[in-house]
Amino acid sequence: MNLALHNYRVDISWTGNRGQGTSGYRSYGRDHVIRAAGLPDLPGTADPTFHGDKDRWNPEQLLLAALSQCHMLSYLHVAVKHSVVVTGYTDAAAGVLRLNRDGSGEFLEATLAPRVALQDESQRELADSLHAAANAVCFIARSVNFPVHHAPVPPGPLNHGREAGAFGP
Repeated sequence: MNLALHNYRVDISWTGNRGQGTSGYRSYGRDHVIRAAGLPDLPGTADPTFHGDKDRWNPEQLLLAALSQCHMLSYLHVAVKHSVVVTGYTDAAAGVLRLNRDGSGEFLEATLAPRVALQDESQRELADSLHAAANAVCFIARSVNFPVHHAPVPPGPLNHGREAGAFGP
């Protein structure tokens, strides 16, 4: 196993200057572009509550997406190690952010709700138990200072997050 350090880089460019810069709280846009070499640009903004654009990704969504994505990849790895064949996987992650009187804030918790389809349904109990092992090796979950819970959803049709409210308002 290679224990070397891995380096990552993203570039952020603010695109929200409306001609007045930050002369007032409402005078500038929160829009920005997230870039990484060889990848498509990702349009970012603030949460709409904080004057962001509802049609762009905000940091809170990206944090939840990173947790969900990392857990899924870790889960698939752990499943292989335990000879559990996963045939489908979706997740509807949710998080709770608390705002403080001083204007700061922090996530209090995140809950992942993975729905896992299995080749052999008799392995369901084992498959559900593997979420704890996946959490233990997930790089992102190990890096945050709030609890990441797991509430596996019972087997059923994989919805790919497309029904109303699957990923928030």
